[in-house]
This record gives sequence, C-alpha cells and structure tokens, in this order.
Amino acid sequence: MTDRGEAALKQSRDALQVGPSRIAWQGGTLVIDINEVSALPRVGRVQGQIRLTPSAITAVEAKLTPDARHIWRPFAPIARIEVDISPAHHWQGHGYFDANFGTDPLEADFAHWTWGRYPRAAGASVYYDALRRDGSKLELGLDFARDGRAAQVTPPPLAPLPRTAWGLTRATRGDAGSTAQQRMALLEAPFYARTMMDTTLEGERVTGMHETLDLRRYDNRLIQTMVACRVPRKLGWP
Repeated sequence: MTDRGEAALKQSRDALQVGPSRIAWQGGTLVIDINEVSALPRVGRVQGQIRLTPSAITAVEAKLTPDARHIWRPFAPIARIEVDISPAHHWQGHGYFDANFGTDPLEADFAHWTWGRYPRAAGASVYYDALRRDGSKLELGLDFARDGRAAQVTPPPLAPLPRTAWGLTRATRGDAGSTAQQRMALLEAPFYARTMMDTTLEGERVTGMHETLDLRRYDNRLIQTMVACRVPRKLGWP
C-alpha cells in the first residue's frame, strides 16, 4: 500500500492503474498485477499476480447508513482465486471481490463494525454488524447463490469472540448454542483485525473471513500517525 499523487493514476472502462500496480478485467477474470514495496519491519519487493474468477457478478448495493452516504457493494461474493506473489505465496482457493463507497470518512459515521463472509455448500453467507456514531445499529444478513442471486435474511444470533491481541471487541454470527472460534489470525492492528473464523450456520460448520474495525480508535491522532508511518507516500510518478 503506497499513497501516490494524481499523476500515478490511469483509469479506463476495464482497468485501473496506480503507479506500477494494475487491476483489469480480462474476459471474465479480474487480473491484479502487483509491484510494490512492503513496509517495516520487513521491507522488500512484493511482486506477482492475483487472478480472481467470479461465479457471477451481483447487482446488490447495500446501504450502510439510511441516507446512503455509505454503500457496500459485493461485486463477486463467490469466486475462485489464484495467487502467485513473491517471495513464497503460491496457492488457489475460494475468494471474493467487494468494495465500500462513501461520501464521508468512515470514522465520521461509524464507531465500530464486524463483518463476516462464509462459503457454504449452496453459496455464501455474509453478515454486517455496525454501531453508528448516532447510536443506531446495522444488522445485515445476505445469502448468495452461485448464480449471483441474493436474498436478505435475518442473521442468526451473535456469537461472542475473545478480544484481539490489541483488545478489540468482536463477535460473529452463528447458530444458537454453537461455538465460533478463530482458526488463524491474518492481520492484527490497534484498530483492525482480520481472521479466518469457524462458525456454524444452519447446522453446517463453515470457515470464512472475518474482520473487526474500530473507527473510534482509528480516529485517534496517535493511530493516524502510526498508519502514516506504515504507508509510504510518493507524490511523483514518471
């Protein structure tokens, strides 16, 4: 992740390039070419390619706030992914492609959220839980079929989880009486955590991706300074 100036940006209907890295549709596959430098404490080249092939593209636009200042767009909640990135990341598996859009900073409207996406035999289930700054809550559940059809569902009960190493509170969704547990920590930061999570949905034991985001912490000046140290900035681009 590198912050770059406007000169580094090139965009067309099917492609987006920022500096030396590029993302583009090639047929039905999203091809991501990466050529970056990692941050401290392990500085080095990060180069390679990710190929993501959706089973379908959805038309879902989920409002995260009632006035639609923030939108979540699950473009491809079910996909196959191929990863070939140096120095030693070579694998294939289950993937997804989504994005958030907004007209205000996230920290202006949200205090905290958790999000989980779980591949299932018939497709995938996604749960979005958020506490907004005004005290209202978002409790969104969506089931996706492999052909891209989506159905809004009532989320199962919240399943509490242990705090992260940085003390972030978190929870996911699961059948009443079942146990959710972390399988693997992928990223832990003072305001954010991403993990592989096990839970049970309608009797089916599943493993998915889970994230926790604390925007109150992110809005702290000290945390902002730490983020700036982790993300290099290059204003020019030849």
